[in-house]
Amino acid sequence: MDSDQDTAAAGEDLPGLGARLRERRLSSRLTLEAAAARVGLSPAHLSRLETAKRQPSLPVLLGLSRAYGVPMEVLLGEGGEASPVVRAPVVRAGEGEPTSAGGWTYRPAGVPGRAMQALRVHIPVRVQDAVVRVHPGEEWLHVLQGRLLLTLDREQHRLDPGDSAHFDSMRPHRLVAAGEPGVELLFLHTLLQSPTSELCLH
Repeated sequence: MDSDQDTAAAGEDLPGLGARLRERRLSSRLTLEAAAARVGLSPAHLSRLETAKRQPSLPVLLGLSRAYGVPMEVLLGEGGEASPVVRAPVVRAGEGEPTSAGGWTYRPAGVPGRAMQALRVHIPVRVQDAVVRVHPGEEWLHVLQGRLLLTLDREQHRLDPGDSAHFDSMRPHRLVAAGEPGVELLFLHTLLQSPTSELCLH
């Protein structure tokens, strides 16, 4: 599904992102139409992302990373996937620059290039509240600060600090901060690199 939460001026916050998105699509041998269908976007919307006329939201970036079979850090230009360097398994506090996408702020909390991607995410109040997400894989999240309203299908759950949720992300889901100053999460998701990534619902 198209997200109307994406914002303009992508080049200011995520320089070079549009060119990397196009490069990854072409290297995956996907047409604009085929790639957009995998993520639930319109071809025109994906074209605007590739030409840096729009800035993608974090969920759209996650979807594109799955569609192209690369870690999200590669799309953001934060690391090369071809590097043979073995990365340390420990991520220290303060490592990795925070990045904003679609109003959410995240900081990597895991090692790039793994099958699972770990993020520390801040969701402000009234940002992407109406966005419902559906994609292959699993998600696990843990509330650090604030309160989260998690909607799974028609079920709504309120998560307080210390609460966690683990669910199949093919279930339609929505993440909303319940109040000021937003909610801080640890967020873990699987990065599918198999044909099942084509199961995205539009």
